[in-house]
Amino acid sequence: MNNKVVLAFSGGLDTTYCVKYLAEDKGMDVYSAIVNTGGFSKAELADIEKKAYELGVIKHVTLDLTDKYYQECVRFLIYGNILKNNTYPLSVSAERVFQAMAIAEYAKEIGADFVAHGSTGAGNDQVRFDMIFNIIFPSAGVITPIRDMKLSREEEIDYLKAKGVVRDWTKAAYSINVGIWGTSVGGKETLTSDKTLPESAFPTQVTKTGEEEVTLEFIKGQLVAVNGEKFAKSVDAIIKLQAIAGPYGVGRDIHVGDTIIGIKGRVGFEAAAPVMIIKAHHALEKHTLTKWQMYWKEQLSGWYGNFVHEGQFLDPVMRNIETFLEDTQQNVTGTVTVFLAPYRFHVIGIQSDFDMMSAKFGTYGEMNNAWSGEDVKGFSKIFGNQTMIYHKVQEANNK
Repeated sequence: MNNKVVLAFSGGLDTTYCVKYLAEDKGMDVYSAIVNTGGFSKAELADIEKKAYELGVIKHVTLDLTDKYYQECVRFLIYGNILKNNTYPLSVSAERVFQAMAIAEYAKEIGADFVAHGSTGAGNDQVRFDMIFNIIFPSAGVITPIRDMKLSREEEIDYLKAKGVVRDWTKAAYSINVGIWGTSVGGKETLTSDKTLPESAFPTQVTKTGEEEVTLEFIKGQLVAVNGEKFAKSVDAIIKLQAIAGPYGVGRDIHVGDTIIGIKGRVGFEAAAPVMIIKAHHALEKHTLTKWQMYWKEQLSGWYGNFVHEGQFLDPVMRNIETFLEDTQQNVTGTVTVFLAPYRFHVIGIQSDFDMMSAKFGTYGEMNNAWSGEDVKGFSKIFGNQTMIYHKVQEANNK
């Protein structure tokens, strides 16, 4: 085996420690890589690259997977209206899977025999990274210094100071992870069961005070226009909607869920565009899909979201579910109008050529155009026939 290792690098304390430890203590050739799934600006990526080379990596690369991430995952989260525990749009869960896949593929490409990440032993990410690495690149050795040595933050800082790496490692009050499909926010309040995050914890502050209506246009389940402005890529439409809705403070919540390692966990998030898109898309589906399409979508979507969360994205059953979800979107085309105000939004209504609520078939509770009263009498008798038989049998045997 060679000494070449690809490190998933973010430029933070943990991965900075990993570079020095792997290069200087273990004598390895460190290649660092950051995977962008829509959460980094060009300036941030440039700064991370600068830090990597200052630490002594052989080579640093930025792997941009934003479009791939949308095409292969996010759009299916939209098709499925997936909110984990009816709350969380899987902001971090989904992107970690794609980051791990990209790191593993890059390591294979450059002929590295090792991959490394800076996860601790206390969260979901360690499982997602390890599992994906083992699936895509099973012959590679997986190195996790922070987890394996159970290092404290203070121990990492002291080590880096001894190596001449002096930065302001003051821990931020809140841990922020920004992505195209939402931003997670963790802090002291999320470590409890009874406290909520303060206003100041959210990266996007509320600066809009008025009210407005926003139109979202979907074609076959994909967002293609916002307020009449069309986009060649749905990713750009998501970014546009986030810019409009984020300053209203909508799409904020705290998710409580089951971690892969078996403990309960809480995380705050802000996801104005994702939550609005899912709610608008769901409203459009209620008008354009049959009740059995809606029913089976709900069953499979729950499974799909859970498998994404737990890092099982590469199981072939996921491709089977995606095929079903995509097929259901053939008529999910139309425009949804959404009301926006500080801290709240709601769907006003939809317009679609595929709307099955069309008045020509009847108006609920008022007028029927496609059946007669006699039709309903006969239908009602047959529809309840088996239940009537059941109760008659019970009466006969209980006398």
